Amino acid sequence: MSKENLHPFPAPLPFKKLIGPSFVILALGLGSGEVILWPYLVSNYGLGIAWGALLGITFQYFINMEIERYALVKGESVFVGIHKFWRLAPIWFIVSTFAGFGLPGIIAASAKVFASIFGITNFVWVAIGFLLLIGLILSCGKTVYGLMEKLTKTIILIGVPFIFLLAIILSHSVDWLALAQGLVGHGEGYTFLPVGIALATFLGAFAYSGAGGNLNLTQSIYIKEKGYGMGKYAQKIAGLFKSGHQQEIKLTGENFEMNATAEKNFKAWWKKVSLEHALVFWFIGALSISLLMLLSFSTVFGNPENVQGINFVINEGAAIGKILGSSIGVIFLVVISIMLFQTQLGVMDSTSRIMAENAALMIMKRKKTEKIGLGKIYYSFLWTQIAFGIILFLCGLSEPKTLIILGACLNAVAMFVHIGLVSILNRRELPKIFQPKLWRKILLGIIFIFFGVFSVVVLVDQL
Repeated sequence: MSKENLHPFPAPLPFKKLIGPSFVILALGLGSGEVILWPYLVSNYGLGIAWGALLGITFQYFINMEIERYALVKGESVFVGIHKFWRLAPIWFIVSTFAGFGLPGIIAASAKVFASIFGITNFVWVAIGFLLLIGLILSCGKTVYGLMEKLTKTIILIGVPFIFLLAIILSHSVDWLALAQGLVGHGEGYTFLPVGIALATFLGAFAYSGAGGNLNLTQSIYIKEKGYGMGKYAQKIAGLFKSGHQQEIKLTGENFEMNATAEKNFKAWWKKVSLEHALVFWFIGALSISLLMLLSFSTVFGNPENVQGINFVINEGAAIGKILGSSIGVIFLVVISIMLFQTQLGVMDSTSRIMAENAALMIMKRKKTEKIGLGKIYYSFLWTQIAFGIILFLCGLSEPKTLIILGACLNAVAMFVHIGLVSILNRRELPKIFQPKLWRKILLGIIFIFFGVFSVVVLVDQL
């Protein structure tokens, strides 16, 4: 390749300008694992299972970093790379993404919590209204990524400190001790897993310790749009109602000249993005899960009504209201509802990106073109998902916990597949100097086997 077609590998940005993509990917898990599944399990089985949440988000940290690695070097998403060696990959990613996240459990949970504040018994119409609102929000931004980053930063930086204060005020020293013991697998009368726990629910929570499913793969799209590494030369999706929304976008990345400067800049990028993801995704994520589990344990552990769907969240609001005043209990429920809403918004954005990019890859191959109007495809998938969710609600499929757990189990299988694919991708496509070190390869192999074995165990258990 001639040097005329090469771009310089960019030097890293200042650290504070890097912060953003990890907030988006973290927010994708707040409404499923952090707010719902782990606190639900704790409300029924105690804090002895907290180790699973910590291990799950630690696994996802390393999974996400390998996804980032490819996008940093190539300036394109992992979907583009995987399509190069598996031509059926786009079909798999579209089907597995829609199957895992088309079920609107998160927004159903948001609507149910919100409806409980006003005494509305039929929350389905609230959920439908929320879905339509999500569609409008994502359609009106100047660029979709910029809008998502602003929303997620705001909600996380308000919601997490509020939860932290509640946990500090309402918990006791014995609760913190129980959390510390639970992080190493010691529960009340059990070690690691209590008798009677539903493996499907536990695996779902484990898979959702962070983003989960194919959502992890959108990290490569988000850091590309943020301009990390070779993503500096990538284009962004404009809002539906902006004049430029029909612009054609090139999905493949740009190439760079292999030299000492490129290697030096990559290593500098890698250190900074590793730290950014560790601080935002892993630390804030682990802290959020731990505090929400602690709050659940301190307020509603042992309440027999907890087993009914997501009633434990509403019970938490009532318990907080009795101790700190009804207004604080209501504020708690509002914050939880907003966090769940924001998660569903983020999920809709990410899944639409995944399916749009994979559909675009198939269309581009058929038409033999390098550019495509990605915005129109993105919004087609977005509004298709919204329509599908509304149809499910109108057909009576609206129980939040059931929808979330089913989706989570499907996404655990999807994670097993994409961990293997990304590992193959980085080995095949990246120059040796940019590939992960041996210990990372071994760790990813262990994580791959873990999700494979766990998925088979849950499948057998359900059958």
